[in-house]
Amino acid sequence: MATFTYKAITKRGLVLRNRVEAPTKQQLIKSLKDNDLIPITVVKIPYGGSKKKVKQKKNISNIEEMMKNLNTTKINTTEEPSTARKIKMYFDKQKKITPRDLVVFTQNFYLLKKANFNNIHALRTIIEGTENQIFREILEDILAGVEAGENMYTTMEYYSDVFPYIYINMIKVGELSGSLTQSLGQAVTYLDETNALNKKLKSILMPNIIQFSLLLIMLFVGTLVAIPAIQNVYQELGSTDTLPAITIWFQGFLDNLVKYWYIPVGIIAIIVGAIIFYINTPKGKYNFHYFKYRAPIFGELIFALDFSRLIRAMLLNLENGMRIQEALEVSKNVVKNYVMLSMIETAMNNMLIGGSWIEPFEKSGLAKPMETEMLKIGMQTDLSEMMRKLVEYMQIDIDNIMTKIMKALPQVVYAIVGVVLIFFVLVVLVPCVQVYMGNFLFSAYL
Repeated sequence: MATFTYKAITKRGLVLRNRVEAPTKQQLIKSLKDNDLIPITVVKIPYGGSKKKVKQKKNISNIEEMMKNLNTTKINTTEEPSTARKIKMYFDKQKKITPRDLVVFTQNFYLLKKANFNNIHALRTIIEGTENQIFREILEDILAGVEAGENMYTTMEYYSDVFPYIYINMIKVGELSGSLTQSLGQAVTYLDETNALNKKLKSILMPNIIQFSLLLIMLFVGTLVAIPAIQNVYQELGSTDTLPAITIWFQGFLDNLVKYWYIPVGIIAIIVGAIIFYINTPKGKYNFHYFKYRAPIFGELIFALDFSRLIRAMLLNLENGMRIQEALEVSKNVVKNYVMLSMIETAMNNMLIGGSWIEPFEKSGLAKPMETEMLKIGMQTDLSEMMRKLVEYMQIDIDNIMTKIMKALPQVVYAIVGVVLIFFVLVVLVPCVQVYMGNFLFSAYL
C-alpha cells in the first residue's frame, strides 16, 4: 500500500490532517467521504512503503549494477576471498538488527554530539566500530545522505522497519529545531525505558504464559487420550459407574471441535478480518486508538507515554525559540495515535481563533487535572520552566502507573491460570483419581 497525507474537514468544521495507508488515491478519497470527511488535499509520500527483506540503499548506488549498465570490461582489483572469509561474510549478512544495536548506536552518537562532533564525523566514527554488517550498511547509507546535504531522518524514514516511528520523529524534531543533541538524549531515554518495560513485562508474562500453555496442552491431551482409556476400562469390566458430567461434556465438545474444525476457524477468520478492515478506515482507526487510551491495565500508561513525549518535544522546540503553534506543529510527529493528533489539531485551530490550546487536552478527559493546570499556570508565567516541572511530574506519574501495572498484571494472569487449573482438575484429574481408588470395581462386581 502507498502512504498518503491528507487534510479534510468534518461536518463540524474541524480540520484534520493525518498520515494513512491506502491502495490508491481515489480509494482514500472515497473512504474519507464514506466517513463524513470532506477532502481538501491528498498527497502521496514515499515514507512508509512496503518493507522488503532485501532493500536497495537510498543514497548508495550498487556498483555492480552500474558496471552492468556501462559498456566496459569488468576488472577485478581485489583478490578472491578465502572460503573461511566467505562463510564469515555469509553469517554476517544473516544477523538481524537487534534493539541493542539501535541503543548502542544512539548512545554513541549522543556522546559524540556532546563532544561537539559534527554529524559526518560522528557517523564515520560509529560505523568503524559497528559489528553488525547489515546495520553498518544502513549507517553508511545515512552517512551518504548527510554528505549529500540531506537530514538524517529522511534516510531513517526509508528504513522504517529498523528505526521506530517515534524514534525517527525525535531525530526529525531535533534536526529541524537545531537541537539534535537534546533529541538524541531523549531517544536514549526512550529506548532505555522501552527496553526496561519490555523486560519487566516479559519477566512477568513469559513464565505464566508457559504455565498456561502447558495446562491447556495437558487439558486437551488428557481429555482426548486419558478419558477414552478410562471409559474403555469401565466398559471392559462392565462397571455401571460413569464419568463426571463436566468431563463427558468437555469430551463431546472437543470431539465436535476436531470433527468440524473448519467452522470455528472460519468464524474466527471472519471476525478478525472484519476487525482489521474496520480499524483500517479513518473512523475505525480513530476508535481503535481511543480504545487503546481507555483500555484496562495499559490504557493509562499508553496515554501518559504519548502525552509525555509531546510535552518533551514541545519543551525542546520552545527552548530553541519556536512559538507555541510552531512547536505543536513540529512536535505532533512524535505521536502516532489519531486521538492525540486530533487534540493537537484542535489545539492549533483554537490558537488561530484566539482560543486556548490546552482546552482540547482538558476536555478529552484523558489528561490529568494536575497536568492541564500546570500548563495553564505556565501560560501565565513561564511556559518553558513550567513544562520542565511538568515533565518531571509526568515521569514520576509514569513510574507510579508502571508500579500499579506490575502489581495488577500478575494477579490477572494468576486468576486465568487458576481457572484453567481448576477446570483441568475437574475434567481430567478427578476421573484419574476415581480409577486409582478402584471404586468402580464394586459396581462391576455387582
